[in-house]
Amino acid sequence: MRITIGLAQIYPKLGDIQHNLAAHLQTIAAAREQGVDLLVFPELSLAGYQVQDLVPEVSLRSDASDAVFAELLAASADIDLVVGFVHEDKRKRFYIANAYLSAGAVLHIHHKLYLPTYAMFDESRYFAQGNSVRAFDTRFGRLGMLICEDFWHVSPAWLLWLDGADMLILNSSSPSRGLNEGDRLGGTRWVELVNQAYGSMFTAYVLHCNRVGYEDGKNFWGGSSVVDPDGEFMTRGLYFDEALITQEIDLNQLHRTRARLPLLRDERPGLVRRELGRILSENLG
Repeated sequence: MRITIGLAQIYPKLGDIQHNLAAHLQTIAAAREQGVDLLVFPELSLAGYQVQDLVPEVSLRSDASDAVFAELLAASADIDLVVGFVHEDKRKRFYIANAYLSAGAVLHIHHKLYLPTYAMFDESRYFAQGNSVRAFDTRFGRLGMLICEDFWHVSPAWLLWLDGADMLILNSSSPSRGLNEGDRLGGTRWVELVNQAYGSMFTAYVLHCNRVGYEDGKNFWGGSSVVDPDGEFMTRGLYFDEALITQEIDLNQLHRTRARLPLLRDERPGLVRRELGRILSENLG
């Protein structure tokens, strides 16, 4: 089965939901014309990243009772979407979230697990932490979603792999930082190495969409990419500029890679559970 992935490397306008919604709908229309089956937007694509005290004003409910979500759900009738937003739950808590939309329905919501609060980041001051990481079924198979700092920790990606995810969707608002002697920023190189590592270790497709533009002195580098189950880049680059990046992938590659490299077959989660229990017991004892 072959499908076409779209990565919507956009420049959201901070705090302007209507502007960002219009940009989403325009990009969805362009992706539809190019035959995209699954379109991924960056982290907080509907709100902008540095929302801080604007969090309650830009938060959304994840159903058709919310006017913004109603338009996105309608747009997902014939193209699957991953959108980033501030999610307000029933108890009025706010999360950095992704929603997977398909055929007019929300298939899955992921709340960001790890909220960076160091250096230039201050997320835990404004957002609640997510508390679950689960794969989910789609018309393209079983997928998993992670947001930015989530995929700098190996355990969420490993759990999604064990839970049946054959594609890992990673999106981010990753700022430019860390000059080095190479042709890319140090932070850029780190993210790209992690993406390749996850593709090869988990013999899975890795779809990464990162935003571009400026906010409050921060520059976001883009560089969205697709990594195949062998850990090779199928597409990457396009740094700093807005772009709709498309890439066809062959889901049969999962069969070929896992026949050659049966890492999933030989994984031992029971061993991990036992040893993790021991480590926790010893550290708490």
